Amino acid sequence: MIDVVVVGAGVTGLTTALRLHEAGLDVLVLEARDRVGGRLYTETVDGVRLEIGGQWVSPDQSALLAMIDELGLETYPRHRDGDSVYIGRDGVRRTFQGEAFPVPDATAAEMQRIIKELDSLAARMDPLVPWEHPDAERLDRMSFAAWLAEQTEDAEARDNVGLYVGPAMLTKPAHSFSALSAVLMAASAGGFSHLVDADFILDRRVVGGLQEVPVRLAARLPGRVRLGEPVLRVTWDAEGATVHTGAGEYRARRVVMAVPPTLVNRVQYVPALPPVQAQMRQHQSFGLVLKLHITYETPFWRAAGLSGTAFSPYALVHEAYDNTNEDVPGETRGTLVGFVSDEKADGVLALDTEIRRARVLESLAAYYGDQALHPVAYYESPWVADEWTAGAFGTSFDIGSLTRYGEHLRADVGPLAFASSDVAGLGFQHVDGAIRMGEAVAARLLSLRDGR
Repeated sequence: MIDVVVVGAGVTGLTTALRLHEAGLDVLVLEARDRVGGRLYTETVDGVRLEIGGQWVSPDQSALLAMIDELGLETYPRHRDGDSVYIGRDGVRRTFQGEAFPVPDATAAEMQRIIKELDSLAARMDPLVPWEHPDAERLDRMSFAAWLAEQTEDAEARDNVGLYVGPAMLTKPAHSFSALSAVLMAASAGGFSHLVDADFILDRRVVGGLQEVPVRLAARLPGRVRLGEPVLRVTWDAEGATVHTGAGEYRARRVVMAVPPTLVNRVQYVPALPPVQAQMRQHQSFGLVLKLHITYETPFWRAAGLSGTAFSPYALVHEAYDNTNEDVPGETRGTLVGFVSDEKADGVLALDTEIRRARVLESLAAYYGDQALHPVAYYESPWVADEWTAGAFGTSFDIGSLTRYGEHLRADVGPLAFASSDVAGLGFQHVDGAIRMGEAVAARLLSLRDGR
């Protein structure tokens, strides 16, 4: 009998497995994909190395930074020299320095007041138990859009503050998630002020790509990671569980389901999971985002004095950044990364591929000028159609469900444990949270083994 079977070779699963392996347990990792990494995926496309999945490291992500050091990896800063671009509600393109958008003084004052209020709410939240916030019930029963409408009549202020959580983070419209979920997003990053500071939240990148983290974790588990084995069924009892795949059956004392909540219910459980567990995951869903990778012969925007950073809640591409691979010796090309999310993603996904590409490039040209219309390579990350994700960046609860189900998020069911970045507190939806959840479930299983 195996001590622990871990389902999922993303960062959560591999962190869990490594810590258990280091403690002397017999561990096996089963992964449906033909690679490790889950939502981290670094690939060379048309001769350009792209971060198809997650990629940035921020100073508050201490668990990820510690893991980067442990694995012998290095980081480098994101390019940010030059002016940023903002397109406002009036459709006018403006450049600016720093984190504050070039909006009318009254709008700027309203934004700062709302950001201060969100910082205050986040400071009163333990992101690991957001349902214990003193105002949790009220905040979870109203949408973030409704909360913003309560705060100000300034539409541009509402749209800009909403941008940071809706399109940019949860990749859902602000009317589809609760104000409590927005506060959790802020608290998980150390405050809303961090979310509005691109130089903080998108600080550094990993040399060689962030997928190097799971690749190196897996390398420390030789022979214990099996790819291309999706789990079909888990039968369990008080003594343990048997994990069934198309290739075999594995009996274990414990099973860790280290997959997104949306995938937990794709597995058959015998006996079935308790109703609250099954219901809970029906109220968690991925957002929708197209991550765009556009490469040019040169990073032409730098010559124009631009950093490559661009924002607009009114543009098709609501944010974009210089994503040139600074760690590649002799790299002369320039790459922009941009995002189209929520309802705007619905619209462009209904278009013919070439028409969608043209619309995206037109949106970039509004930020950077007509040179943006002529890339040498264009690529869209395929997460929206990925069988084992079907969305991005992570899952979140619908309105009213965080307080209803939150206490069950990380609860074991018999020999079954559940962990992913989607149920993290600090580092929620990020690699940092994945590591924290992996470390936590491994520590809990070890304490059960040792009778602590």
